[in-house]
Amino acid sequence: MRGISRELLGAHVSTAGGVASAPARGREIGATAIQIFTKTPNQWREPSLSAAEIARFKSELKRNKIGAVVAHDSYLINLASPDAAHLKRSITAYKSELRRCKDLGIPFLVTHPGNHMGDRDAGLRRNAAAFDECLAAISGPMVLIETAAGAGTALGSTFKELGELRQMVADPLRERIGFCADTCHLYSAGYDLVNDWDGTWREWDRTVGLHRLFCLHLNDSKTPLGSRRDRHALIAEGCLGPEPFRKVMLDQRFRGIIKVIETPKGDHPERQDRRMLRRLRAYGRRAHVRRPT
Repeated sequence: MRGISRELLGAHVSTAGGVASAPARGREIGATAIQIFTKTPNQWREPSLSAAEIARFKSELKRNKIGAVVAHDSYLINLASPDAAHLKRSITAYKSELRRCKDLGIPFLVTHPGNHMGDRDAGLRRNAAAFDECLAAISGPMVLIETAAGAGTALGSTFKELGELRQMVADPLRERIGFCADTCHLYSAGYDLVNDWDGTWREWDRTVGLHRLFCLHLNDSKTPLGSRRDRHALIAEGCLGPEPFRKVMLDQRFRGIIKVIETPKGDHPERQDRRMLRRLRAYGRRAHVRRPT
């Protein structure tokens, strides 16, 4: 799908101490790809990145042999909000997210679709218009719309809705819109990755296009199929179990896709992440699922 032969597997890692600290954390857990926040995700305050920190981040990526990096936007942003003041603030913040990605050389910004708060169609229009404004203002990075679990009024829990949102973005800006699929969210939204793996991805390809999938969040689910709840579990220790993760690691369609875990960290985050990445790599080497290590 991407023409990339190198495995790109990792985790969301902390940027405590500055973004330049993240690549070393990735290497510590054995990652070849990382996801980061470029700012504190639950605050509106916008950081200022110095030229020195930007240069150090890029240097650290090379030094720690991180092959791919994606950013995730702030949790406060709602580009589908019906509240004019909140929408304006969200657009301003989203432009800053894109600008930091551009400065840092991060090619992808993973973003949750907005919450429509009552009127789905109007929410889709607002979300698409906000993407138009932000992408027109800041060149470079692609937006990867993340699949939603379906809680509340969140957009993006169905493939149809994801496709509609992308289609509403103006051409040629639309070419900068791709997708990130989260296994927990897909399962919670009702897509049965356990019993209908191939059917789910055939539907994705028909509706959204596999060539537009640039990132996978590999997370098990604490809640059952169709629960519409976003509750991540450790790989193979939730309702999904090991089989979908074995398949994603063996399926050649996903070989070149960036794969990132966002699983619970526990009391020893680095140890837990290393354990989950070892488990996934073991699935990729085996023809049959074995008991989790």
